[in-house]
Amino acid sequence: MHFHHHGYVSGDPRVQPAASAGIDRPTQLPDEVDVLIVGTGPAGMLAAAQLSQFPGVTTRIVERRAGRLAIGQADGIQARSVETFQAFGFAERIIAEAYRITEMAFWKPDPQNPAKIVRSARTLDDPGGISEFPHLIVNQARVLDYFGEFMANSPSRMVPDYGYEFVGLEVGEGEYPVSVTLLHTAGPDEGRTRTVRAKYVVGADGARSKVRASIGSVMAGDQANHAWGVMDVLANTDFPDIRLKCAIQSHDGGSILLIPREGGHLFRMYVDLGEVPADDNGAVRKTTIEQIVAKANAIIHPYTLDVRNVAWHSVYEVGHRLTDRFDDVLPEDLGTRTPRVFITGDACHTHSAKAGQGMNVSMQDGFNIGWKLGHVLEGRSPESLLSTYSAERQVVAKDLIDFDKVWSTLMAKKPEEFENPSELEDFYVRTAEFPAGFMTEYSPSMVVAEATHQELATGFPVGKRFKSAPVVRVCDTNPVQLGHQATADGRWRIYVFADGAAAGAPSRATDLAAWLAEAPDSPLAATPAGADRDAWFDVKVVYQQDHTGVDIGAVPSVFKPEVGPFKLAYLEKVYGTDPAADIFELRGIHRGGVVVVVRPDQYVANVLPLTATEELAAFFAPLLRAGHRAPELQDHAG
Repeated sequence: MHFHHHGYVSGDPRVQPAASAGIDRPTQLPDEVDVLIVGTGPAGMLAAAQLSQFPGVTTRIVERRAGRLAIGQADGIQARSVETFQAFGFAERIIAEAYRITEMAFWKPDPQNPAKIVRSARTLDDPGGISEFPHLIVNQARVLDYFGEFMANSPSRMVPDYGYEFVGLEVGEGEYPVSVTLLHTAGPDEGRTRTVRAKYVVGADGARSKVRASIGSVMAGDQANHAWGVMDVLANTDFPDIRLKCAIQSHDGGSILLIPREGGHLFRMYVDLGEVPADDNGAVRKTTIEQIVAKANAIIHPYTLDVRNVAWHSVYEVGHRLTDRFDDVLPEDLGTRTPRVFITGDACHTHSAKAGQGMNVSMQDGFNIGWKLGHVLEGRSPESLLSTYSAERQVVAKDLIDFDKVWSTLMAKKPEEFENPSELEDFYVRTAEFPAGFMTEYSPSMVVAEATHQELATGFPVGKRFKSAPVVRVCDTNPVQLGHQATADGRWRIYVFADGAAAGAPSRATDLAAWLAEAPDSPLAATPAGADRDAWFDVKVVYQQDHTGVDIGAVPSVFKPEVGPFKLAYLEKVYGTDPAADIFELRGIHRGGVVVVVRPDQYVANVLPLTATEELAAFFAPLLRAGHRAPELQDHAG
């Protein structure tokens, strides 16, 4: 963690100095804001957390509830999400309190006595070592709490505005073109409406999104035809795998997906309630908790479940639905204007809960739109950047729905319907990368280059998330994960993997360093005057030598930028290889050296040779708005 560069810090270094909109932030919702986020679910809170790092941008997030969420519906946290939590500074803490999935058990009817179930298989949760981060289970409410803490500690001092329900909006003209009508749902003004004008609105208000309705976006897809009862309970049972994630299939009673929860006692069961008749008219949703428990007991026979406490329960029908667009630009208007209203999370895609994808994909929606709005509003990038949000995230949502259709269908099958007895567990293992959150691959756009030089770094596929690997920091000899050094501060990352020459010696890496530092077409030249040299671009170098073979004094200054009012040299951006796990070998990095450009949301945007300065300049040129205003910037940890 980077601090003390403004002088000695004696308190919690996670609390950043207030800046700009965070100084004397009004407690009451103002009449005009840059960004209004509707809904404090995972997508909304992550978008707000990202925007909280842009103190020059006035962002407010409203919620119809009177206070924080007490218990959330979602609980599955894929490894990709934990990577994201690392960037927001709370991965270690949430790992400590969460349940960690390491294996999954599969139970099926006993071939000798089908009325009973027996364990048929165990599979590793991450057999291929996809990520150094674990697969977790923790209450959604705690995830929101951590994002809330990050927001409150940010330079923006952002906190949710509770007690406001979204009613409708209209998009007009002017500096604040979106007029939003809100209804007070709590406090002395309960029942009254008010109007807030915004430059942009982000709808994160769930599956019944009023923001979606206000922009005429249509949700379409499969109708629900299978019902599940879900319950978070405390119980005594003789079922031996009660603290393992399990897929349980009975002979004729349906199936259960068992998810142990945090804390050592709580667990969740998704209990199969069967096909829903076409004329049901929602009657299945009246299934009582007693009926769900009875059904669960029938499925796990000969074992029994004695429920002592119910923390939460619900009944839902599986439906897979996707909106036609994720913003307010109609198809016939594409290319003629940029969007003003965006929808995220369940507002634009719905699916079953059993694949553990909903909250995770929603958070990546928020991450994607958050930094883009920050860059546009702060003057870093043109408004055209915002059009990439819908184009990127709609494809991801469709892929999720396609995967979930297969998984939820398999979970609902009867044992005798499987062609292969191990079909369910084989599918789980074969598709492990998808539920871990690592299959997203963005197509070429203004923020993703063509993979022209992919062979130079095969382990960093362009368009996919930057997969971390071990390195050793030179200045303090600490072994670290390279990807973990990137914080959610809205900056682009430029990783320079050096050629084989020694630090500072004549080489392609040294030439690139000089160009980055001095050339007028270098992206670093766009950094506002008076800001730290690394305010917009975090440039790091990894040498092929181990840390003992790197002379930090000879390292070019662009990798050791001066930061803060005292102009202190920042030495923690220089790395050597870990002899036990050489990043060049692990990630297929060419020994001639490579530049890897990574977006603020951790996705690889470009892979280039060290000599490709014209290509690097050309990639960033459309993203760096000419004649931008110099915003008030906070200092960043590196």
